[in-house]
Amino acid sequence: MDYAIGLTIVSLKVLVGLGFVIFVHELGHFAVAKFCGVKCEKFYLGFDFFGWKFCKVQWGETEYGIGIFPLGGYVKMLGQEDNPAKVREEFERAKQQTESGREGEGERGSDSASPSTAASESLTSAYDPRSFLAKSVPKRMAIIAAGVIMNMIFAFLMAVVAFQMGVIEVPCIVGQVFPGEAAWRANLHSGDKILKIAGKPMQKFRDLQTSIFLGDIDPEKGVPFVIQRDGKELDVTVKPNKLARNIYSIGVAGQNTTRLVSRRETWLNPGCRPVILGSAAARATPAFENGDKIVQIDDVPITSYSQINEIFARKVDQKITVVVERRGPKSESNKESDKDKKEQRVSITVEPDPMRNLGLVMTMGPVTAIQENSPAAAAKIQPGDLVLEPADDPMRLPDRLRRQAGKDVDLKLQREKEKSPIECALQPRQPTGFAPPMLNNGSMGASTVGLAYQVLNRVERVEEGSPAAKAGLRPGDVLVKGKLIPPSADELQKLGVDPHEDLAAMSDISGIEFDDTKHNWPQFFSLLQESLPGTKVELTFKRGEETITKTMEPVAATDWHNPARGLRFEPVTIDQPGNPWALGAARTWDDVTVVFHSVRGLSTGQVPMRGLAGPWMIIKMALQAADAGTVKLLLFLAFLSANLAVLNALPIPVLDGGHFVLLCYEGIRGKPADERVQAVLAYVGLALILALMVWVLGLDFGLISRQ
Repeated sequence: MDYAIGLTIVSLKVLVGLGFVIFVHELGHFAVAKFCGVKCEKFYLGFDFFGWKFCKVQWGETEYGIGIFPLGGYVKMLGQEDNPAKVREEFERAKQQTESGREGEGERGSDSASPSTAASESLTSAYDPRSFLAKSVPKRMAIIAAGVIMNMIFAFLMAVVAFQMGVIEVPCIVGQVFPGEAAWRANLHSGDKILKIAGKPMQKFRDLQTSIFLGDIDPEKGVPFVIQRDGKELDVTVKPNKLARNIYSIGVAGQNTTRLVSRRETWLNPGCRPVILGSAAARATPAFENGDKIVQIDDVPITSYSQINEIFARKVDQKITVVVERRGPKSESNKESDKDKKEQRVSITVEPDPMRNLGLVMTMGPVTAIQENSPAAAAKIQPGDLVLEPADDPMRLPDRLRRQAGKDVDLKLQREKEKSPIECALQPRQPTGFAPPMLNNGSMGASTVGLAYQVLNRVERVEEGSPAAKAGLRPGDVLVKGKLIPPSADELQKLGVDPHEDLAAMSDISGIEFDDTKHNWPQFFSLLQESLPGTKVELTFKRGEETITKTMEPVAATDWHNPARGLRFEPVTIDQPGNPWALGAARTWDDVTVVFHSVRGLSTGQVPMRGLAGPWMIIKMALQAADAGTVKLLLFLAFLSANLAVLNALPIPVLDGGHFVLLCYEGIRGKPADERVQAVLAYVGLALILALMVWVLGLDFGLISRQ
């Protein structure tokens, strides 16, 4: 595939899709307005501020066009204005005409109508008969509500079509359990199936995410889980981690299969390797191939990814033999389907994968969490304790404890408010798996003893002759930012790599910050292990009052290894069975609920303002969805349309919801709200929308940090 052609095709799909979401909203206003006899002067996709537009055409009484600012769309109806100045102007004009009419009527006598009704009817009659303002309140309500209703209908239909084509979901099964997080503390295991959370059935991993992120959480009491493990149902209480104000996480990822990623030919990503370039898996003989299914490691038959994760953790420094099932080549007639191809078994030798090291030994931080039913819990170690001995690189401590599994290990701890160190003995167990630390809460975990701790951003010592030593780093330097710089396209081509073939691995980690609250060194170090060969590290640190930036290239450690070995696995997925209409309705309701809770979360602080997506971010998400396939794009458009419906229904002046509230007021009171009040509300609404737009654009283009 040609990358430029592919990008163009995907971009066109996104352009049409996003344009259609806006189009159906405005079509709702337009169609109902026409039905009610309102003159529609303009129908635009995008805004033509200052008269700037891509194109326009006059058809009948309406001007149709595409504005140069792709921030939405609008239908301009006669007498309906969002411009506060023109709102006031229109009211004043109608008012003067009404008063002139009243003077004429006064000379002829008065009718029997009530003053408020007469005033309302008189004001309405002052407008052009085809003006929006000349229509009855119910008709204007219908016109205003039509946009939101059309978006809901569109979301529903897109979801139905997606389910008719076949939607693949990720089941609610625990894959990785991140060290120190809530699920890790509650002793959840890889492979656990989550059946219920707070009594609510869980079917998809998406259900878990929304239940925790947008649910009503009491971290002190915890959240009751019902899980299935080894065929038995267990009740577990999980106390979610508070990431920020009212934002919670339990720290799990979805489960993987035992099959390496299949080669997905997409326009933006022409290929997806089954291994990470430069890793032990990439150097294995014979080579791994896309779609290989691991069926045995050494002499252990493999039936689940959890087994693979456990064996890799236990044999991290040993050579292993991986047996895979591989579909044979196509027959000469090329008529044989993938399912009909015979599978052959291939034995592949994989060496240990050395860690990419910089030679920095960071300062050990306090214990952050203790796992239930662990050696650390039995030894009564507490959060806040500081491990003094064994004195070691805190990044290497888990590996050191793994090597002593089954043996007694003496720990020396410093406990707050205790003058003398505390000594305790525990016996490390065999590791049950491994997982990388999380960003901004990156505790380092020693799963063999059930201990998680912080790694501070202060350099404790620098290994002699290491990249960090050559770059001039010293003990006492305080890291403030780390950046991964991928190799250039020319450097990749020298390695025999197509620059477009592994876009995810080429991503530039533009900067991870370190400070007293963001203990991100473990997470940054983990990302380094997955980077392309030739990736350089740029570290910014403080030395006294001076800020220094140095670039260095990592080297392979000789006695420290990465358990992952560089293999990439397919996630576990399931087909969503059932009636497409029912599934589409359920999906639409889920989308609306998520958006509603998100909006509510913004007002309470549960959802951070820095997490909002602006136009550029929406376009990037749409491009990723379109590149993943038509079904993904349809589901994204359904969610976006539901999002637009909920946001437009908010009672904010200038938005449809704000207009609807004013119409409700007019219907109850018998006359419109005072024009001065409407003008002020319009100014306030416009200011809010403009401020929000400036904010999200700042986030999109990096002018405002998302961290």
